[in-house]
Amino acid sequence: MHSSVLTTVLLPIALAVIMLGLGLSLTLPDFVRVISAPRAVGTALACQLVLMPALCLALLALTRADPDTAVGMLLLAASPGGTLAALYSHLARGDIALNITLTAVNSLISVVTLPLVMWGVTRHYVGHAHTIGLQPQGVVTLIATVVLPVGLGMALRRLHPGLARTLSQAVRIVALIVLAVVIVGAILQNAGRLGQSLGFVLPLTAAFSVLNLVIGYWVPRLTRVERPQAVASSMEIGIHNGALAVTIALSPALLNMPAAAVTPAIYSLVAFITAAVAASLLARRPRPLPVMEPASST
Repeated sequence: MHSSVLTTVLLPIALAVIMLGLGLSLTLPDFVRVISAPRAVGTALACQLVLMPALCLALLALTRADPDTAVGMLLLAASPGGTLAALYSHLARGDIALNITLTAVNSLISVVTLPLVMWGVTRHYVGHAHTIGLQPQGVVTLIATVVLPVGLGMALRRLHPGLARTLSQAVRIVALIVLAVVIVGAILQNAGRLGQSLGFVLPLTAAFSVLNLVIGYWVPRLTRVERPQAVASSMEIGIHNGALAVTIALSPALLNMPAAAVTPAIYSLVAFITAAVAASLLARRPRPLPVMEPASST
């Protein structure tokens, strides 16, 4: 994709809007809850930050993915939970407060981890090219479009909660529109490559989505995390912020790899379906065994 108004102006604005909406949903008590549920939060973050990226690397090596697909997958794996994770968690009878906590903590962590991932994966898969790492312009862009909007949103929520609630609804709608526009734009601008790689990328993203959801649920359960919290973990890990990953891949100031945007765009569409199926299955709580009445003595 060549430099244009879309890539130089609209994409950074879109990214800032997404992060502003995230900041408007965060409060300091969200982070305090980490102390009240350390096992659930710690297990989910370990899965999201360590286990799933490691499995993503293994999946890429196993399938011998091309560099563009690999960069897009790892960028997606490093992105925080998506805005719809709490909604799916609610449908699956999960702990929504934990979703908010996980999104808050992981979003702040991703401010540090995303640049490191971008530097590492491009260096490994692309080589010593001009796209390696973050240039000074990219650092400024990252601060302006990620760090500052989150801080502004949290400040508004703290100082003007009424205004924040009003803005949150509007920003959420805009963020959903942005998500659709960015994904459709990425697919249209890479239509030629998409037709050639769909047979590979679609099953790859579907497999990774299912792995996210299954591991996100069962690892917490095996560590004795309560079921509603495990459900929240599954949805948080299974639904990544695809719009964030796509926007970073497309931005000339950050990755400038339009072909790498195809994979997170497809994943976002696939994850909506797999997460819906998972939520419907998790919402079906097992029925308790009937209690046998003792035989009355005559």
